[in-house]
Amino acid sequence: MPEQEIDTKEILSKLKYSVLILVLTVAGVIAAIVMKIYPTYMAIDALNKSYTSQTQVLAEKQTELQDLQAAVKKQEDMSGIEKEVFESSDTGLDAEGVIASEFSEILEIIRANTIKTRSINYEYDPKDDKFVQGAGDKFNVARLSMEMIATYKNFENFLKELYKHEHFLDISKIEVEPYEKDKSILLINFELTLYAKK
Repeated sequence: MPEQEIDTKEILSKLKYSVLILVLTVAGVIAAIVMKIYPTYMAIDALNKSYTSQTQVLAEKQTELQDLQAAVKKQEDMSGIEKEVFESSDTGLDAEGVIASEFSEILEIIRANTIKTRSINYEYDPKDDKFVQGAGDKFNVARLSMEMIATYKNFENFLKELYKHEHFLDISKIEVEPYEKDKSILLINFELTLYAKK
């Protein structure tokens, strides 16, 4: 029996030694795998973070590009809007005479669109106008305050024709309210500033 005990102890000792070697081998393999995989994992994680930040930068740049493209398009659309200030061919006219020539063109647009005018008030060289303040010696300025009656379509056409008008003018105010008895008719308070070279 003692031989059996020795064999058993020896077997147990060898088994412990084998298990220990197996555990150390498995631990070594796991450590080697981790050592091999961890840098790759860290590289992938760094790439992912870089990709995320680059994606955000790209989105910001695309938004900025779209804004710039919209600004360029708006500038291109507005490039044809620049207009000359009215200059009368008649010399020696006072402010009223020069502006009267320009105003007759506006009246023609009003008539062509069958708009009725209830009243027109004039103010020559208004003190709050930027042209009068900055270059009053070079320009005649007249602010016209008009009360008009028109249909929606006629008023729309009137505004389109004013927009196409060949000379520089400023639409300062438009107040529109429907007529109580017939909602298809508009009561309009309209303020327009005309400019002419002296």
